Amino acid sequence: MYAIVEIAGQQFKVEKDRSVYTHRLAGAEGAALVIDKVLLVDNDGKISVGAPTVAGATVTAKIVAHVRGEKVLVFKKKRRKTYQKMNGHRQDLTKVLIESINVK
Repeated sequence: MYAIVEIAGQQFKVEKDRSVYTHRLAGAEGAALVIDKVLLVDNDGKISVGAPTVAGATVTAKIVAHVRGEKVLVFKKKRRKTYQKMNGHRQDLTKVLIESINVK
């Protein structure tokens, strides 16, 4: 059984007991989440597609940790002009553990 859900403006394919890294969510570590924006549910071959969401379907999850992503380096250079600029970025992420997928 899996579901397609929308968390923080992004769509994820989630399954029970799997982890997902999303953009930073408000909430403490160990807090429970109830995600009601379920777009699709596959229950052993029986597919329910929402318009735009599946009625009565929810996903319960738990915030495991707030982490930071890999460093991305942005390097700009214009040749023969003595122009070089280096910039780095690390995205703030939240690790979410999917506990159950509920369909009515």
